[in-house]
Amino acid sequence: MASGDYRKDDFLEESRMDSGIDSYRSMLKSEEQQRELSTEISGPRDKFSSVEERLDSSYGSSSLTVESLAEIVEACNIDTEEAPATSSGLTKEEENIITSITEDGDTILHLAIIHEEALIAKQLIQLFPKEVLDIQNNLYQSPLHLATYLNLTDVVKSLVAKMVSIDLQDQDGNTALHVACHHGLTSCAAEMTSEMSPSKLTRVLETQNWRGLACLHLAALSRQHQIMKLLLTKGADLNIQEGTSGKTALHLAVEMNDAMTVKLLLSSGANVDAAMFNGCTPLHLAVGRQDATIANLLCQSGADTMLRNLEDETALDLADGNDDILALFPFDDIQISGRSVVGVKF
Repeated sequence: MASGDYRKDDFLEESRMDSGIDSYRSMLKSEEQQRELSTEISGPRDKFSSVEERLDSSYGSSSLTVESLAEIVEACNIDTEEAPATSSGLTKEEENIITSITEDGDTILHLAIIHEEALIAKQLIQLFPKEVLDIQNNLYQSPLHLATYLNLTDVVKSLVAKMVSIDLQDQDGNTALHVACHHGLTSCAAEMTSEMSPSKLTRVLETQNWRGLACLHLAALSRQHQIMKLLLTKGADLNIQEGTSGKTALHLAVEMNDAMTVKLLLSSGANVDAAMFNGCTPLHLAVGRQDATIANLLCQSGADTMLRNLEDETALDLADGNDDILALFPFDDIQISGRSVVGVKF
């Protein structure tokens, strides 16, 4: 395969965590116990079939109830004195239950979170090692992704305390922090970034999803000002460029005619003259959209009115006779199409 033929699905498959369940099984069982388990799987499946009937990852599933989920977790009490226990302290049936994965790739922890059973989820988090907590389902969602989607802050906190991987990406390339930024889940974002090392935090903040968007871009696009302020306190790069056209968060805010976000970014120190890959500054975009209000904000923040894009156009060239916008530009010199003609001989 040529390097140019490398597909996103290939990257996902290679970057996805190996089934931590397999690692967990090897941790729990000796070689002899593994052989016994293999025999059970290839032979009668009474234990597994009863579990599979209850482990259904559909949000609207009626096959998994709160009561049945609680029963499963309660049965996995590692202090149980019932039935012969393995070296892990769990019975074989309990190990089978907690190491089962549904056809959708969900572990029992995924299911507990999907059903918003925070207490049960936290019990499972304490039971499982990190390898299991990082398992991604068929949509490449880790338990942290799901807990964030559902705004289960306590579950997010418990996962972070177990040092789960914050940088895992789902099928859209979003980390759990991307999800929090897009949906304005400030508490979840705060938990995820609270104990992260500066180097790891920088890496996550710079991670782009498959649309080329970093966390700050998503927060700006969703007008999530509180999240944006949190990201800035955590050292997010105000001028990070998205991967498709080189827009900064300021460019995106201008495109949305979002004066409030423009003010926030400018007051925080965003580069007012940042250029896209085509050379357009935020002022080019504002003038091109005939947005005099935002163009005025940019000019008041010192935007250079004479910068040219790759089409050799200044912002003034794009004013198209709009008097409100033309009034923002100085006319100390005589200009034609944005070019000074003072001293030019005709």
